[in-house]
Amino acid sequence: MTREAFITLVEREQEALRGFLLALCCGNKSDADDLAQDSLVKAYLSSAGYQEKGRFRSWMFKIAYNTFLNHKASCRTMDTLDEARQLISSQSAESCFEHQSLYLALRTLPPKERSAITLFYLNGYNIKEIATITDTSEDAVKKQLSRGRDKLKARLEL
Repeated sequence: MTREAFITLVEREQEALRGFLLALCCGNKSDADDLAQDSLVKAYLSSAGYQEKGRFRSWMFKIAYNTFLNHKASCRTMDTLDEARQLISSQSAESCFEHQSLYLALRTLPPKERSAITLFYLNGYNIKEIATITDTSEDAVKKQLSRGRDKLKARLEL
């Protein structure tokens, strides 16, 4: 893949990538931007290995997901919404974020459930695609979605 082709594809997909990482990082824009930058660098360095058999977005999301897992300590799981609220309130810019209650609830989910929920509901991937991106089985993705939905319903009191 040429540099120009890579840039064109990234320009088309970068907003979706940032949105995906923003959801994984529970609304923490700074962490999401750092992970997006790391993901793009990793993607560029391995762009020769992209074989154009699948969607570029899926390939990028897989790199971003793995980057997120490697840095998940910066977006640690909270046990309760109160703990998440306390962390968010200490981050003045993020405390006014439009979808704060959703990100607070997402922060309480384990990373695998958070990733499955984010990929399925916010990015529109199907179960098979999520399994490919996260290197898990389709049954595991279904369980993660089910558990994540149940926990979100309970935490958001829907």
